[in-house]
Formats: sequence, C-alpha cells, structure tokens
Amino acid sequence: MAFLELNDVEKSYATNPVLRGITLHVAKHQVVCLIGASGCGKSTLLRCVNALEDIQGGDIRLDGDVVSGEGIDVNSLRRKVGIVFQSFNLFPHMTVLQNVTLSPIRVLGVPRADAEKQAIALLTRVGLAEKADAYPDQLSGGQQQRVAIVRALAMNPEVLLLDEITSALDPELVAEVLNIVRDLAADGLTILMATHEMSFAREVADTVAYIHEGTVLEQGPPADIFGAPQHERTQAFLKKIIEAGRL
Repeated sequence: MAFLELNDVEKSYATNPVLRGITLHVAKHQVVCLIGASGCGKSTLLRCVNALEDIQGGDIRLDGDVVSGEGIDVNSLRRKVGIVFQSFNLFPHMTVLQNVTLSPIRVLGVPRADAEKQAIALLTRVGLAEKADAYPDQLSGGQQQRVAIVRALAMNPEVLLLDEITSALDPELVAEVLNIVRDLAADGLTILMATHEMSFAREVADTVAYIHEGTVLEQGPPADIFGAPQHERTQAFLKKIIEAGRL
C-alpha cells in the first residue's frame, strides 16, 4: 500500500510544462530513486511533494491525506516530510549544533537540552560529533552535506526527500554521503531520491523511476530498469550512462 502518492501531478512555469501527469507511489520503508537527464523534472517533483512549489493538476497524498492544493497545513507537512538539497543551505552564522537544533526547538517545541542531546546522537552516527561547535565554512563539502542530512533527520520525518545531494561534491566525498543514505535505507526510512549515482540506485533502491520530459516513462525494480529497460528512451539514456563509465 502506498504511503506517499503522486497522482497525475502537473506543474508548469508560465507556459512551460515541467511535470506532465506524474503518477508515482512510494510504500512505507521503501526507497525510490528518480533518474533522468538534468532538467527532466526530478527536482521540481521533490519540491512539489514538500509544497515548495504549487501544482496545477492532480494531487499528492501522504498516508491517505491530501497534502497538495489550497488550504493545506504546510508546517504540518514539512514536519513529516524532510528535504535535503544539493546545495547544503546551512546557516553560515550558526554552529553545526545550532543548525541541527534550530527547527526542533522552534517548530516542534523540543526543550533545548533534549534537542542538543538528540543532535549529538545524530552527529555521532554520521561521524561528526567533534564538529558540533564548528561553523559550516570550517567543514568540507561532504561534512556539510552530512550535517544537512542530520538537520532533516532531527525533525524525525516520516519521509525524506533527497535532491541530487551528491552533485555539488568532489568525487572523493560522494561515498561518505551515500553511506549515510545507505544506512538510513537499511533502517527503514521512507526515501524518495533524485540522483545521478546510478550504481547507488541499482544497489539501494526498491524502485527506480526514469523521468523524461516531465513524465514517468518507465519504473520498476532496479534489476529491470538497469538490466532490461523496455522503453527505447530509457535504453538510450542508460547507454550514455554506461559509455560515460557511471554504471
């Protein structure tokens, strides 16, 4: 049974359609990876799920409740659905600990001592407890992205959206971030992830969806999408990926 549902979702900017009737269902504890060329609509799709963008057609549901359209409780939605962007978006004037505890304290009303205790536990999990008092500009890109993930996890989300979280990183830093995602997936967190890391998607995803020009052209288990894609556009996309040595 689907926990997160996108049903015939449409999104346009002026006269430019970006999402053209996207239907995608994510079961609880499932990892779904979105693949496709840059500009195909992956990031826009994630932003629509978190109500950072309005949709013009269809609906988005979380655990059966509609979470798109006018009148929705955006703050309630974002307490349940966390998002991590490719740019880390950490507050530069705050320490790592302050970045992580800000939302639990202000949004959830968690006492500071409890928020800090949880933050240190999460930072320990990703190997950054010793960086709690550091500022973002004192961290590597990989460390900043791990803090961004921890900041999202500090809100105890039911779904985690990951938007090309390794694309701004040097190659040697990609693995340390993907290892965190791999651990979260193993723990059963529901994850919807846009990624160019094809080998990772093949290894970790329960379902892979190939997005082309705002539509889900093909979706299924990684073995099917990567091993025996049915659509000629999926085949052409993966052929380029293989030729580039990325799969």
